[in-house]
Amino acid sequence: MSATGIRLHAPAPGWSLDADVVVVGSGVAGLTAALRCAAAGLETVVVTKARLDDGSTRWAQGGIAAALGEGDTPEQHLQDTLVAGAGLCDDEAVRTLVTEGPDAVRRLIATGAQFDATDDGGLELTREGGHHRRRIAHAGGDATGAEISRALVDAVRARGIPTVENALVLDLLTDDQGHAAGVTLHVMGEGQHDGVGAVHAPAVVLATGGMGQVFSATTNPSVSTGDGVALALRAGAEVSDLEFVQFHPTVLFLGADAEGQQPLVSEAVRGEGAHLVDADGVRFMVGAHELAELAPRDIVAKGIMRRMQEQGAEHMYLDARHFGAAMWATRFPTILAACRAHGIDPVTEPIPVAPAAHYASGGVRTDQYGRTTVAGLYACGEVACTGVHGANRLASNSLLEGLVYAERIAADIAARHAENALHARVPAPVAAPEQPAHPLLPPEARFAIQRTMTEGAGVLRSAASLAEAAERLARIHADAAGALAEDGKTAEPGVDAWETTNLLCVARVLVAAAQQREETRGCHWREDHGARDDAAWGRHIVVRLQADRSLAIHTTDNARFPSTQEQ
Repeated sequence: MSATGIRLHAPAPGWSLDADVVVVGSGVAGLTAALRCAAAGLETVVVTKARLDDGSTRWAQGGIAAALGEGDTPEQHLQDTLVAGAGLCDDEAVRTLVTEGPDAVRRLIATGAQFDATDDGGLELTREGGHHRRRIAHAGGDATGAEISRALVDAVRARGIPTVENALVLDLLTDDQGHAAGVTLHVMGEGQHDGVGAVHAPAVVLATGGMGQVFSATTNPSVSTGDGVALALRAGAEVSDLEFVQFHPTVLFLGADAEGQQPLVSEAVRGEGAHLVDADGVRFMVGAHELAELAPRDIVAKGIMRRMQEQGAEHMYLDARHFGAAMWATRFPTILAACRAHGIDPVTEPIPVAPAAHYASGGVRTDQYGRTTVAGLYACGEVACTGVHGANRLASNSLLEGLVYAERIAADIAARHAENALHARVPAPVAAPEQPAHPLLPPEARFAIQRTMTEGAGVLRSAASLAEAAERLARIHADAAGALAEDGKTAEPGVDAWETTNLLCVARVLVAAAQQREETRGCHWREDHGARDDAAWGRHIVVRLQADRSLAIHTTDNARFPSTQEQ
């Protein structure tokens, strides 16, 4: 796949490190990949945008799904995943996930993660939406992500893997053959290096998490600005399924004008018996789906939005008063504290909830070993699109996907390194263009992008809303490009400008894909095309950024992903 030649406008690197592998991101996917690469004897460097434990993983409340319970099987887990994915899962990718998943969880436990146990010492498992069995392992009640993050961070530090914290990745470096040669990055204040630098390595693993900050309200932390997807696009990699953004049904409603990260009310609360009700106390999901409140997330989100439309309401309610104070305190202490911090006591009153952007089912297209369409560039976790999630991620499959595919990536890198050991070298990167090919946006454009996406490409979409969103995004892009072409001016390089530019890049792709998919499927809801259309749209939309900054869009032949190029 040819590179675009597009890079963010940034100062030239003033320092560099050499490694066999550079892993970008420190969630479950990134740290697992780093640990496995280091265990294979590869010189590994971890680059992360904030602190090691500051990514999306630590915010995960519900747990990690795997067929670990008595009577459960990978085949049953596979079937639940395929149903949630609404016909667009890659069967081979899902089978890999569910068959390798149980052992991957056991290795995570061996690494030090401590999950909640039953009285007899077994794993305490719960249910979440879309699962027909209890197969969700959790820790600290509703602090699973925090415990997994703690265990992996401790393991990385114990092994002494070099890390660069507080570092925003900028662009992929490539050699004269188009092979990955490392990354450029900017260290923000407290890292071990100052300013823009580079890590040179023949293998680059993107594990940068999601892009929820492209919307006004999201469960994602502030670091989730789509940096990995934007980097991959500029490098010429293909992305897929970006139209499938999962809006979590039950996010604590803080007001119609609330922006930024919003508190999540885990699906596990419904898994333990909480009910969704309207202001009159009516359980509106009963009869709407066989699993009622435990239907897949897209169905529950749509059910909430429909009821809100019918009643002219801004939110619905999650009622778990029957849990009692003791259960709230032991099973869901994090959620209890978050609700009380905002003046809601779930022990005595229903919780106001509404959907908010939660998870990107799409991302950088990979094969079964995490290889992208750019040689030497890998992706895993939320930034990747392996084909596992299809049109809608099954609850708690995300942490498992990060584990399984990170291990596969490490195995592939180690095997390739061993094959080329006699010729191992860090490839020399091609010099950056003298003039920036990608205009930087002023930081204040971020809010315009977020409002545009929430209004035009949120839970409810239509041809009209998407066209308006596309036009507004194009105007933002044209204003910046025009200033660059006219007098060579672009926004001052810096974290805010780089993040805003990345958000615009992923927003343009998301809207373009959503415009093309004229059907309702999974978490893509088109009001003007309310039915699922397997004949026309039982396939994936693949997008690539071209050198002139336009988008090349094509569809696959079916739900299977074609192979990425030989690497």
